[in-house]
Amino acid sequence: MRYAEGVQILDTPLRDVKLVQPRRFGDDRGWFAEVFNTSTFGASALPDNFVQDNHSFSRKGVLRGLHYQLGKPQGKLVRCLSGHIWDVAVDLRRDSPDFGKYAGFDLKPMTDTGDLQMLWIPEGFGHGFLVLSETAEVLYKTTNLYHPAGERSIRWDDATLAIDWPLAALGGLTPVVSAKDEAAVLFTAAELPPVA
Repeated sequence: MRYAEGVQILDTPLRDVKLVQPRRFGDDRGWFAEVFNTSTFGASALPDNFVQDNHSFSRKGVLRGLHYQLGKPQGKLVRCLSGHIWDVAVDLRRDSPDFGKYAGFDLKPMTDTGDLQMLWIPEGFGHGFLVLSETAEVLYKTTNLYHPAGERSIRWDDATLAIDWPLAALGGLTPVVSAKDEAAVLFTAAELPPVA
């Protein structure tokens, strides 16, 4: 765990993936939080140069992922604005001790203790999420622009990765994926990022 002015950085089971908790200031009027600041992020060893913001709305049972880009890899700072998602990061860096491992995170607008929480997923990771609430809005900042030619996807239900998605929370629903994600490749056949 590290602290920078106004933000707390928490380690996760995957090296380099971090939970980021901005400080929240509240009174009887409501609350305020500075969720991104270039100098604060730079001082905490997180990236301070994001070039694109993506905002998605999804219904319960929608599963997006597992996505990554070649050529112009994207680091992502993910925040759930409404609802509840289970967010997954998979280490695709072949020179990493965590190669092929994943971690899942419950993301909501606020944690049960009232903390704001974002997830930092560095370049070289696959990313996906499953919507557990009736609807969810997700906002994520990226370190690189969308690069269609480099877009890749690994199957969400890949047996090698064996991700334990919380499907029971869907109450019998089958995850809904896009046609593109339905056609995603298996981990063993995936074109992975080059070794740095």
